[in-house]
Amino acid sequence: MNRLLLSLSVFCFLSFNSCTNNEIGNVRDVNPEAIYFDYRIWGEEGNDHVTIKLQYRFGGENGTTLLLEEPSKVELDGEMIKADSSSFSGVYYEVQKPVSSFSGKHTIVFTDMNKKQYKENFFFQPLSLESELPDTIEKDKLLLKLKGIDPPENIRLLVTDTSFTGEGINRLDTVYKDGLLVIKKGEIEELAPGPVQMEIIKEYDKPVKNGTGEGGRLLIIYTLRREFYLRN
Repeated sequence: MNRLLLSLSVFCFLSFNSCTNNEIGNVRDVNPEAIYFDYRIWGEEGNDHVTIKLQYRFGGENGTTLLLEEPSKVELDGEMIKADSSSFSGVYYEVQKPVSSFSGKHTIVFTDMNKKQYKENFFFQPLSLESELPDTIEKDKLLLKLKGIDPPENIRLLVTDTSFTGEGINRLDTVYKDGLLVIKKGEIEELAPGPVQMEIIKEYDKPVKNGTGEGGRLLIIYTLRREFYLRN
């Protein structure tokens, strides 16, 4: 897998709304119990802010996006979020927060047209490496000690070299309380010597715990990127 293919795979992975409906409806026109909650939080190392994007849909996870009108509203940690929209995403409720102060527990509160509240708690913690990688790495097993995990944690590993024939590494792993993510020697040996790009992506993708009869999704992603030189 070359660098372009890696970039495309990451783009597809993080383009959250590429397959969803961007039409806009009004929350007044739908049954409150038929609203799907679409909650997405993401950040990456090197970006000082984390993005929280909340959408409400009619017709399931790919349904029409809904504009909230009083008394319906959405709040994050007691702060009401205003509506925005685009031709790509439909209507959404988005806010950015500094990563440095956002670590910890947070609460999203959705109030429907009947003033019924749905509270969803989540925990956000940036991902980091306990020890930095050297600039040059031998073709041997690689142990990555991760910090900022809530075990068991799902981690996606994407590794690519500069060749056009290799498939690179693209797999989902589970990291436990020791924080170790292991790249096996056999995987490393499949990579071509030279510059290597690596992405470590923490994925939390679960149904909402307090939703309507339609349910919903809570997706939290944080990404680390590293480059190193692989030597035979």
